[in-house]
Amino acid sequence: MHNVTSVELTRDCDAVQIPVGTSVTLPAGTPVDITQTLGGTYTVHAQGGLYRIATKDADALGINESTSTLGEAVLEKPTGPAGPVNEKEVWETLRTCYDPEIPVNIVDLGLVYDMVIEPLPTGNSQVLVKMTLTAPGCGMGGVIAGDAQTKLLTLPGVDEATVEIVWDPPWHQSMITPAGRGILGLE
Repeated sequence: MHNVTSVELTRDCDAVQIPVGTSVTLPAGTPVDITQTLGGTYTVHAQGGLYRIATKDADALGINESTSTLGEAVLEKPTGPAGPVNEKEVWETLRTCYDPEIPVNIVDLGLVYDMVIEPLPTGNSQVLVKMTLTAPGCGMGGVIAGDAQTKLLTLPGVDEATVEIVWDPPWHQSMITPAGRGILGLE
């Protein structure tokens, strides 16, 4: 399903330990296996565990985002007049956010429970998202929600974005969309 690429870190690199969500620094020279490259972030296996590396640190993996097919380019907010954001753009953006252990985006994984777009006095919008996680004890919740919020704020017309983690109803596999089930081989 995925190709694993083995590299050695070219410099000290910030990472988040999966699934506990603890920030760590992996030292230069550490051998890592890149196991997932979705949503502009990297999941690596190193030192007997899994870690998430942000796009900003792709160079430590020897990846140049502008020329590599391993990752996705960093999202930048366009300049100029925007106006209200449309719902399709919001859902497409949420589909670029991934659980670092599962190769399915948070929408197709069934983690997004609610999305509301509200107009602001500026003529732009605020986006409010309620999402859950596959397991209540997952320490990656803040990382995944932060990733979604950051990406939503890059959309033209979005001045504010809030991503809230909720636990009701509890997530279960039946919430995975047909597209997500296909990726996971559950169909």
